[in-house]
Amino acid sequence: MKPVTVYDIAREANVSVATVSRVLNNTAPVKASTRERIMNLIQKHQFQPNALARSLIKKETGMIGIILPDITNPFFPEVLAGLEQEARSNGYTFFLCDTGSSNQDHNVQYQRESEYLNILMEKQVDGIIMIGGRIDLAKCSREMVKEVAEVNKRLPVVLINGNLPGAKFHRVIVDEISGAKRATEHLIGLGHKDIAFIGGYKQMSNTVQRLEGFCLAMEQAGMPVREDWIITGGFSVDAGKAFLNALLAMGGPRPTAIVCANDLSAIGAIKAAVKSGLRVPDDLSVIGFDDIPLAANVIPELTTMSLKCLELGRTAASILHLLISRGEDTNELTTLQPELVVRESTAPPRARG
Repeated sequence: MKPVTVYDIAREANVSVATVSRVLNNTAPVKASTRERIMNLIQKHQFQPNALARSLIKKETGMIGIILPDITNPFFPEVLAGLEQEARSNGYTFFLCDTGSSNQDHNVQYQRESEYLNILMEKQVDGIIMIGGRIDLAKCSREMVKEVAEVNKRLPVVLINGNLPGAKFHRVIVDEISGAKRATEHLIGLGHKDIAFIGGYKQMSNTVQRLEGFCLAMEQAGMPVREDWIITGGFSVDAGKAFLNALLAMGGPRPTAIVCANDLSAIGAIKAAVKSGLRVPDDLSVIGFDDIPLAANVIPELTTMSLKCLELGRTAASILHLLISRGEDTNELTTLQPELVVRESTAPPRARG
């Protein structure tokens, strides 16, 4: 049986296709009796508007693209949950593009980002949200910046917790310098003086900012920053284990507290500490960054800086919706403040001896 089209509805109702479209999309007033006649025919034929046809009329597909680096990292699904909630409330569905950085070298990751940008353009999405990947680089190549900037000329692109210097984008970020500074000040306030920093990648802007906040708090408190107690090279649990073991292998006085670049590395540090015979927080205080769901479910429960992942995702989706639906020129930069969540993994230092 041939499916009923918008043209069939218009013919039977003795109105124009544009009038049927106005009823379907509620874009303009239609006489009450005419609207009722059209709606009765829609129900009679169980008519379902064709998504492609509607996109041609409205010049929107109702689809947005999201590009992220590693769906297995608990931080990203939390942000994604906020994105999905806000996007769905505004009538959007989305294409999720995972560049798989946990299993790829970074060059492959950036290549896959380029592929996904092209695919999303071909799919005619209404907008794109990027989180992680090239936008996290402290120094991004001009070619990679230009590629995203060219896409942004054709449809809105919103960046989460990152930047591509040299081009203008709408961005939603968390103040990571302030967050790391407050995390370090929490440890200093407990009485710690020997504090290390582990985790992250020095070529990533988020690590640079968190390290900057750590050093700022230490310097303002008049405490020396030991370069050998700053160890970077990963965000994973295994990386956290390795970094803590490297600190313990140095010999001499060990730190009484550690600021970790993220929660996964903090959890790894706790595991390594316990296996080395240290008690957390009695012998070693550990603070993380992100506040992933696992942070409240490890033993001891992890003190951390919450990046307000749900709010981060919702805010980015809301800004993208404004750019798509109304073409409104919202603020290019929206900054959220992180929140200290004190749990069980931090405490005053014990007297040495």
